[in-house]
Amino acid sequence: MRLGIPHFGNVYVAVKAMARRLGATGKDIIIPPPMTQGTLDLGVKYSPTEACLPYKLTLGSLIEACELGADTLAQARGTGICRLGYYARGQEQMLRDLGYNAQFITVDISHHKIISIMQLIRNMTNNASWKEIISAFFFGIGKLAAIDKVEKVVQEIRAVEIEKGMANRMYREAIKGIDDASDSREVKRISREYIGMLRKIPKNPQADPVKVAIVGEIYVVIEPFSNMDIEIELGKLGVEVHRTMTLSRWVKYSLFLNYLGVDEWKQVHKLAKPYLDHDVGGDGWESVGEKVLYTRKGYDGLVHLAPFTCMPEIVAQNIMPSTREDIPVLTVICDEQMAKQGLLTRLEAFVDLLRFRRRR
Repeated sequence: MRLGIPHFGNVYVAVKAMARRLGATGKDIIIPPPMTQGTLDLGVKYSPTEACLPYKLTLGSLIEACELGADTLAQARGTGICRLGYYARGQEQMLRDLGYNAQFITVDISHHKIISIMQLIRNMTNNASWKEIISAFFFGIGKLAAIDKVEKVVQEIRAVEIEKGMANRMYREAIKGIDDASDSREVKRISREYIGMLRKIPKNPQADPVKVAIVGEIYVVIEPFSNMDIEIELGKLGVEVHRTMTLSRWVKYSLFLNYLGVDEWKQVHKLAKPYLDHDVGGDGWESVGEKVLYTRKGYDGLVHLAPFTCMPEIVAQNIMPSTREDIPVLTVICDEQMAKQGLLTRLEAFVDLLRFRRRR
């Protein structure tokens, strides 16, 4: 089996770590290259016009995996008020039509998530023991958690560093070091070292960064190519960014604490209830509640990321201007028509507005 996965943030680091622990070689796991315009062009060419950006990008990434020799493809599936449930079936059919005969396997991320993932790993490893599977799984998730810790510091430093780009360079080095690490002790050591180096980056003592939370649909929030590296661009403008969703957070709550009766979004849903009292699919309900939450936390503004045609986020976008909370929200609709220069112009105007409000 040569397994291919669509690119999604740093999830490839965890997949590679699990595979290596279970005896896979570099030829067994096909990681498509980071997404490019070519990936998007492939996805757009072979997707329905009305499909959302995450569908198009993951399809393009799966085609690239097939071109690299993958004979088995993994994709998420789910149920509920979102088109995610159609991803795997529609993409599998398109790949068949294009002449790729890869086997399609899916992971249910709506129900029985941890069981579905563990069973998938076992099926791909010729029925390895549960002890080996669990050890490999936690090793991979530990790498994601370490990367997210480093990234949180990077988001703070970007806004105040004197030489723009230093934090980004260290972040890329940290990801590579954690990806190459062979055991958990080494992962923790590399994480600590890079956090220490990031803290030592020369900072502008007069800097007073505005704080912005990024909310919205999980794929366009986490995958940098889909949002044109919006966190980096905000950092260049002197903005301290807090992304409300990370891969390790999703794993912590959705795969584990949820089974113990801990509701990750209980507080957020409660805050959203005056404006939206039920699930509308995807991450729409959470986006509304997070506007209330981050207003109370003292943030200066929100950037709301939404794929074009994503109904849950369209619902959230239309509710946000009607809430009592006095915090500016910039909604960025992500699709193949979005231009980088247009995004930068909007971000500059938004940051100017936030600074003006703070001075006032």
